[in-house]
Amino acid sequence: MGAERPGGVVITGASSGLGAAAASELARRGLAVACVSRRGITPEVPGADGRLLPYPCDVTDSATVERALADFNERAGGIRALVNNAGLHEEAAAAEVGLDALRRIFEINVFAAFAVARAAYPYLRRNGGVIVGTGSFFDRLGVRGNLAYSSSKAALASINRTLAVEWARDGIAVVTVAPGFVLTELNREQLADAENRAKVERRIPIRRIGTAQEVGQLIAALVVEAIPFLTGETIYVDGGQSIAL
Repeated sequence: MGAERPGGVVITGASSGLGAAAASELARRGLAVACVSRRGITPEVPGADGRLLPYPCDVTDSATVERALADFNERAGGIRALVNNAGLHEEAAAAEVGLDALRRIFEINVFAAFAVARAAYPYLRRNGGVIVGTGSFFDRLGVRGNLAYSSSKAALASINRTLAVEWARDGIAVVTVAPGFVLTELNREQLADAENRAKVERRIPIRRIGTAQEVGQLIAALVVEAIPFLTGETIYVDGGQSIAL
């Protein structure tokens, strides 16, 4: 039933990493995808047949985001889902984190994510839909060097819970997908070091790093299946790391 819902999917930060993986999975399932990113490029997906549409856009520019959503809504015959994936990750010891750096992280990971969700709201409430936010399992951990990033992801999850409650009567479900250590362009160099990678993998019960495709598959399933009763939750995808003693 969820797969029959009309319209396409908007994904921010879709040019690489988890966003590209989610876009690829959704295109394979036959959905039109607005790939919103500063680089304005789409992932290469064999057989996508024009379903991946590039929208060069800085998510902190609300006017540009609103124009992109309006255009895609017309082209796709509606918007059925938003994947709020664009994000920024910087590391620094807490004593060295300046307020400007903290604001920069929150501007993208929190404020822009809310602004995009608010811009998508009028389209989603027409036929119901789902918003998926890309969080992190750092949101409930104390992680050295990650004060700004961890707190921003905790804030995003909190915002999504409130949106889930307020927008439930509009037929909009809101969930957060919180990955653990997943190999992407952001950490590829760090994990290329065998010793570093082994150290990380020893802390994960399934003894390996996750893949962007695995996270993309979950996001695509949440969008395609559209389970209205599943809302307000944070789903951790971390190989069991955050619950392991």
